[in-house]
Amino acid sequence: MHEITLMSVAERIQGRPKICSDCGICSSSYRPMLPQVCMFVENRAEQIERKLHGRNRNDGDELLFGIYRSRHVIRMAKPNLDAQWSGVVTSLGALLLERGMVEAVITTMAVPGTHHAPLPVLARTPEEVRASARNKPCLSPNLDLLDQVRESGVKRLAFIGTSCQVHALRAIEDHLGLEKLYVIGIPCTDNVAYPDLLRFLQIASKSPDTIVHHEFMQDFRVWMRHEDGHIEKINYVDLDVSALGGELAIFPAACLSCFDYQNSLADITVGYLSAPLPPPERWQWTMVRTKAGEELFELIRPFLEVGTLSERGNRQVGVSEYVRMLKRPRKRPPFPIRKLIAWMQRNRGPRGMEFARSVIEMKLLRNLQYVRDAHGRLERRIVPDYVYRALATYGAVYEEEFGRTLTP
Repeated sequence: MHEITLMSVAERIQGRPKICSDCGICSSSYRPMLPQVCMFVENRAEQIERKLHGRNRNDGDELLFGIYRSRHVIRMAKPNLDAQWSGVVTSLGALLLERGMVEAVITTMAVPGTHHAPLPVLARTPEEVRASARNKPCLSPNLDLLDQVRESGVKRLAFIGTSCQVHALRAIEDHLGLEKLYVIGIPCTDNVAYPDLLRFLQIASKSPDTIVHHEFMQDFRVWMRHEDGHIEKINYVDLDVSALGGELAIFPAACLSCFDYQNSLADITVGYLSAPLPPPERWQWTMVRTKAGEELFELIRPFLEVGTLSERGNRQVGVSEYVRMLKRPRKRPPFPIRKLIAWMQRNRGPRGMEFARSVIEMKLLRNLQYVRDAHGRLERRIVPDYVYRALATYGAVYEEEFGRTLTP
């Protein structure tokens, strides 16, 4: 597993379909079930939603964020200073073990000697879970550990993972023989193979080897925290994506074909996206989705401080312009223009919930167009119906630019 996570995308998916996120199913004994569980063979998100919730998404925010019972701004009252944010996810996994609610937690540590290379582990102690804190934004075959779960006789399991992993896990859930499964979802977009992450950090940072974690923040800058605690910031518009060969050269086909940034099939989703600035306050954002999710939230609640959801601005003008840029990509502007764009984004751009909506809409638009351009024959199988409902506002500008309707 150490060696797998250090490989390039081409090496990892050799002999598999081109759209593969290396979630771990293919390398486990459950591989024969691939056609029934892989979201890139057939996306069953809406079918799984009906099983989890008894319904599909309502109009409004559920189209973007998935079905939820409640949503909150939270942070650990005593944060884990080694975590990317306050440590809610790993604290929750550790609590489940401490209270005897589960026997093991599938989580992701870092390969020894690296900050970011993912190493899936079947954690059996709270200390192991807490040690897996920090984000590793790379492809990680977490579901490969389902064989270990079966062989070790674990019947009560918690799973911490990304949306492609959770989709496959939900689709296979009835075949695992578990008495209890808790699913803690991490919002996820544009993961990369570990070598490509290193390439990105080399372009973005003055000291790439000392970066502990990084995040694309609401002020339209990438914040990169280094080993000595200082934070390096770079404007989105200053990132030289062309130096990486463009998005298609760094992001796997799977991430460009995914429509579940918000990890909507989890019991509870915990991330950053709409939490307030500034980051040193370590606020996080959570959506409680199921009855099991409510159980998880009540378990962690005594250890939390609760903040307030907020929003500012109007995303629709910016997202409409993004549609036009998808059709007519623009070169990186000169520095003075970039400086003005960055100021406008930082001072006039959306914030809070409106920022979250804008990010998800842009990812849906970009990925829909990628599927149409690169894998058009698969569109009806891998693009959920909710995507078209969520993007209906931009139907006119899409048709104007692309000469076809947004809805197939």
